[in-house]
This record gives sequence, C-alpha cells and structure tokens, in this order.
Amino acid sequence: MIIKPTVGRVVLFTPSVNDPTRQLAPGPQAAIVCYVHGDRMVNLAVFDANGRTYPASSVTLVQEGDEKPDQGYYAEWMPYQKAVAKGEIPPTLHKS
Repeated sequence: MIIKPTVGRVVLFTPSVNDPTRQLAPGPQAAIVCYVHGDRMVNLAVFDANGRTYPASSVTLVQEGDEKPDQGYYAEWMPYQKAVAKGEIPPTLHKS
C-alpha cells in the first residue's frame, strides 16, 4: 500500500552509515516532508538527537514492500501511520 507523501507530514529518516549525525544517536531521526518529488522521493528537514535541523534532499521514501537501502539515507512512515493506512487503527482526533 502506498501512502501519498504531502508537505508537513512527519516521517522517520535513517541517515547513511557515514553521516556524522548517526554518531549522536543510532537509529532513525524525526523529519518533516518539505517537498514531494513523487510517491517515493521527498526533501526533508531532519532533526538530529539535539533537536537541530539539517536538510536532506532527494531522499528515497520507502513504501510498504520496498527494500530498505543497506547503507541508509532513506525515509519511511512510522508504524502508526502504516497501521492507520491499512485500517488496523482508526484515525483519531484529539478533542480538548
């Protein structure tokens, strides 16, 4: 199932194995979609482990069933977003 990326959506970004930000905290980093090239490529504003942002351009957006690049530098949807898209979790609205 393809989830259409749109500007402002939050994704998880995995930097390349040689990226110095990976030294601060291994694993994915929070990122916001800034530009959509297509269903599988986006530009991101990425947040490092200290909350500083840096750009990541032309990032592969891994969709359901796609292979993740071995060396990193890709984005993916969060597990919650994938579950909502599949209908496993109903979307909720926060009511104050």
